[in-house]
Amino acid sequence: MTSSLVLTGAGGFLGWHVRVLARSLGLPEPSIVDRAMLADPERLASALDGADRVIHIAGINRGDVAAGNPNLAAQLAAGLRACGTPPKTVVFANSIQAGNGTPYGDGKAAAAALLSETTRWLGSEFVDVLLPNLFGEHGRPHYNSVIATFCRLLADGGVPQVSGDRELELLHVTDAAGILLGTNDEVPTVRRTVRQLADQLDRFASVYRTAEIPELMDRFDVRLFNTYRSHLAPAPVGLTRHADARGSLVETVKVHGGGGQTFCSSTVPGVTRGQHFHLAKVERFVVVRGEAQISMRRVLHDEVLSFRVSGDEPAVVDMPTMWAHNITNVGGGELTTLFWSNDLFDPANPDTYPEPVA
Repeated sequence: MTSSLVLTGAGGFLGWHVRVLARSLGLPEPSIVDRAMLADPERLASALDGADRVIHIAGINRGDVAAGNPNLAAQLAAGLRACGTPPKTVVFANSIQAGNGTPYGDGKAAAAALLSETTRWLGSEFVDVLLPNLFGEHGRPHYNSVIATFCRLLADGGVPQVSGDRELELLHVTDAAGILLGTNDEVPTVRRTVRQLADQLDRFASVYRTAEIPELMDRFDVRLFNTYRSHLAPAPVGLTRHADARGSLVETVKVHGGGGQTFCSSTVPGVTRGQHFHLAKVERFVVVRGEAQISMRRVLHDEVLSFRVSGDEPAVVDMPTMWAHNITNVGGGELTTLFWSNDLFDPANPDTYPEPVA
């Protein structure tokens, strides 16, 4: 066994968020079980043997869902039965649709029943997590959620269309990841209609296109806004400089219905600040004097994006959530940077996790 935490479905939407959250919490790097390993009981048993926690996310929600999800559970069960030392806990990422009479719901219920029986026979704890509709950063449009679809449409300049409005029970994927990891028992779901989501995301997009920050009234609004931002390619956005005989003025942050926290830093040549990521914080950088390079990288990915910015041509660079980022003084003089975040800094919960960009 290579890790006390084993994960199936690590390459999907929920799996990526589980890995990011585990990283931010300092938990062991999960041992990843792919589809090929699931189909090989001997290799699978080796990966599962003696694990503290196995999180089973791998599944399908298209095609033959009635048979596909029970088949994946059966493969996992075969590996569990072949273990010399069964895992302490097996967690199943189930759905609130389980057993609702649809092929998908019945398939998920059958998968849960199979894993429950297998773990009971082995003496392992079984945790059946009934997840509602998940949304969050980097969801796949037309696949993971209607929110991802709306975000992609708006990012491309389109307009969401609502046909057959209904109410959805929603959970941010980071909260779902916390439940699966056993670090969060509470399920802070919210309810919104499809029309309400389309309208709110449209308002977010309209305001944010002007480089202004939309009204973010609560935790859900922040998470929904960050989800929309994840569908935009990170890039500097130029600001208008207003000048007259007295000098010049640049409006760097305009927030609708809220405040947040603004601060400035000075950085000597050659020094880098940052090297961390945030799970929820909305953060903006504006260089007001000097020359800087701002770099960022999506957590658990390799590609690094870098932008050269100058106080002579002010531009905002907003940090996507779950992207490591830094800023380096690449000029010959002192660098002055204005930073803004949507909430006040809380030393007890800073939402800041060390991670080098490169």
